[in-house]
Amino acid sequence: MIELMIVVAIIGILAAVAIPAYQDYLARAQVSESVSLLSSGKQPLAEQYANNAHWPLTPASVMGNVSGKYTASIGYGGAGLPSGGTLSLQATMRSSGINASITGRSVALVTTDGGKTWTCTLSAAFITGTPLDPRFVPGACR
Repeated sequence: MIELMIVVAIIGILAAVAIPAYQDYLARAQVSESVSLLSSGKQPLAEQYANNAHWPLTPASVMGNVSGKYTASIGYGGAGLPSGGTLSLQATMRSSGINASITGRSVALVTTDGGKTWTCTLSAAFITGTPLDPRFVPGACR
């Protein structure tokens, strides 16, 4: 009986450590969809700017997908953007049906040179709303 209690205690300790780690893993997987959708917009947006010297009115006019299973929307973020060669492309997570730590939060890709180079950011200067916690985004966005 004592051996059984020891086994149950060990399983309880392992579960107490594993469940939070698994929840963080799920949140990171859900955020990766948003980063992937943002990345899919880099080329069409850069082509639009290169051909017309201005950004489209909405990302949806040049991007195929602006939402996903975990991503509510992709739009322009930050105050006064887009202007000139600067653009902040923002992905906002859904408000329900996903990990509670990331609901309604955002991540952005920013370019300041007309789409030649893009930087993933969590800076409030480029995001409208609440940015994601850095522990949930890919390493390039931290």
